[in-house]
Amino acid sequence: MENRWQVAISAGLLAAIWCGVADAFHLVTWIGFLGCSTFFAQPKAGFQGVMMAWCTNLSGVFWAWLIISGSSFFISPVFGYIFTGIATSAMCLQASYQKLSFIPGAFIGCCTTFAMAGDVANVVPSLIIGGLLG
Repeated sequence: MENRWQVAISAGLLAAIWCGVADAFHLVTWIGFLGCSTFFAQPKAGFQGVMMAWCTNLSGVFWAWLIISGSSFFISPVFGYIFTGIATSAMCLQASYQKLSFIPGAFIGCCTTFAMAGDVANVVPSLIIGGLLG
């Protein structure tokens, strides 16, 4: 029970600090929380966990960028559907590599990039700092 209080207090302090840092540097607060959540959800501890959170989240950003960029060359939305299917398969298959084995992390990075309309410049720093805060 005592450990839960320590986690709660430190998480609360880090959340408050993150909100201030995100505001000061014009970062996206909720994306940082997703990066932090990725760290807590994946199975590794310490620096290995941070690396797994970063690698999976950023791979998802890459796949979303590829879908968005590739789809922009075609008029028909069907190509976007096809690219999405291919990228989804790739995000699952890349889990064969240890640092990319947390599949939900890739989907978090991908969905975050879609939610931000492909604004990778705002997505990446927030995910990285969020993972570090975890």
